[in-house]
Amino acid sequence: MSNHRSLTQRQKRWLVGTGVFLFLVLSALVCFFAGRPLIRFVKQPELFRQWVDQQGPLGPLAFMGMVILQIVVAVIPGEPLEIAAGYAFGALEGTLWCLLGAFAGRTVVFLLVRRFGARAVEVFFPLEKLQDLKFLQNQRRLTFWVFFLFFLPGTPKDVLCYIVGLTRLPLRSWLIISAIAPIPSIVTSTIGGDALGMGNYAFAALVFVLTLAVSGLGLLFYRGICRVRERRES
Repeated sequence: MSNHRSLTQRQKRWLVGTGVFLFLVLSALVCFFAGRPLIRFVKQPELFRQWVDQQGPLGPLAFMGMVILQIVVAVIPGEPLEIAAGYAFGALEGTLWCLLGAFAGRTVVFLLVRRFGARAVEVFFPLEKLQDLKFLQNQRRLTFWVFFLFFLPGTPKDVLCYIVGLTRLPLRSWLIISAIAPIPSIVTSTIGGDALGMGNYAFAALVFVLTLAVSGLGLLFYRGICRVRERRES
């Protein structure tokens, strides 16, 4: 009886390991065949807008697919897509498609990590990064800290998506946070992209400079929080 139970556990570990390996291979292929062309594509906003127009009603769906890909693969930067969304769709509609795509992508990541655990995180990030966010294991204020870190500009949200899946945050709370907290950082990018599309280069430059400054301050604040909370938790 014990041998059967031991064999079952080995089978489960083998299945998990195989699943993570296949996910790693798939992610590498996606990065090579889709990620690099995607980055080059959104760096040419006029060409990107023409491509979106050619897709007709499928344009928003194709764009949301790009956003989902960017979040799941994680190593693809998200800001060029947000700027391109503002350029191609306008600030309001671009923000909507970014939010919907990001919501779907972060839900996928959350469920993926819940299924495969730390192995899914190690595909993209060394587990040493978890030490910087050790305070997220504190269940008492977990929801507050996750919302705050996603609301704060400049934080590494792609890393956080994977790490939050390792916490005890309920799925319902994660869905609410994913839908609301990232709005400010997305809006600034789409507004800047919209200004570029309208030819208002001075306003676009002002938006991007302010966004860069706020994001820099947010990143410094984030690192300070990590150091302070780490000392308190240790």
